[in-house]
Amino acid sequence: MNNHKHILIIGGGLAGLTSAIHLAKSKIPVMLIEKEVYPKHKVCGEYISNEVLPYLHFLDIEIQDLNPVQISELNISTINGKLIQSYLPQGGFGISRYSLDNYLWNKAKILGVQLIHDQVISVKRANNTFSVKTTNNGTLICDLVIGAYGKRSGLDKILNRDFSQKKSPWLAVKMHYKGNFDPKTVALHNFSGGYCGLSMVENNTVNVCYLVNYKSFKKHKNIKNFEEKVLHENPFLKDFFENSIPIFDKPLTISQINFDRKKPVENHVFMIGDAAGLIHPLCGNGMAMAMQSSQILCDLLVNNYTSKAYSFEEIKKLYVRRWNANFSNRLRAGRVLQKILLNRKFQIIAQKIANLLPPLVPKIIRQTHGKPMVC
Repeated sequence: MNNHKHILIIGGGLAGLTSAIHLAKSKIPVMLIEKEVYPKHKVCGEYISNEVLPYLHFLDIEIQDLNPVQISELNISTINGKLIQSYLPQGGFGISRYSLDNYLWNKAKILGVQLIHDQVISVKRANNTFSVKTTNNGTLICDLVIGAYGKRSGLDKILNRDFSQKKSPWLAVKMHYKGNFDPKTVALHNFSGGYCGLSMVENNTVNVCYLVNYKSFKKHKNIKNFEEKVLHENPFLKDFFENSIPIFDKPLTISQINFDRKKPVENHVFMIGDAAGLIHPLCGNGMAMAMQSSQILCDLLVNNYTSKAYSFEEIKKLYVRRWNANFSNRLRAGRVLQKILLNRKFQIIAQKIANLLPPLVPKIIRQTHGKPMVC
């Protein structure tokens, strides 16, 4: 194996794979390292805003081949079942990560991306080149490294990222169900200590993913008890769980989810997707943001590949500037919304205001979403 690569991507989720496809489409040599084997389910809300459609078209990604579910409405409920209903300004679609990630992996392979199943254990830069040490493939040398390894990774500590030194109280749980659910709706139902999102994906399957503060969760012996004692306080969730059939043998979970601010570039590594900044799941826009961060970075890299108009340091500054311009306000809005929805009193006030002023809800939704991604 030729150990010297131009661009090496760590992580094969949405951000990593769309970046690999974008770069390969532009004839740029790229290697992607992913520790998991697809197809595989992931903890995720599995709803994508339509703002990504122009970018998917540019990448020749035929999303309709995966039979996504078209979503146009939003329901939000308070703990006691008071409902806020709204339309989604841009709309979106539901698709499982099981189908989508596998589709993108195979497309990247067809385009000639060098795909490796391995784990990265260290990343260092010296003399304008990176040394990326892996478990099974030794040390790889490359010019640029893109970090697309998701919400959390041991690499965060290795790279001395500030947030990685702190413990986070958030736990996420995900399951697929067969049950009665309006396919055109994405629902967000609050409960004590967290909130639960429901939306339909392909094959008439309902994706259920909830985020909970671990302090609330640990009072109960297991997930089943927690759901019966806490989630069922919300009448919408109680009705859904009692009348639906789980598909997975057991729920998928991920802990230590950190929503602290992150830097788009750390130790000279370009971060994209959740590795660059994680929006609260209640905003329903994490998958779109992952893809858009890929577009922002890859546009820069492609434009500079042959022209060499910018130095490495200039590209870093440009990427940080464009990343902040696109996402910093959205992340800030997400943090504010989470504080409101996790406070029972604020929930009640917000629900009353929303029902008195229905046009206000779509305006708030726009604060956590971007404009269509022009290519």
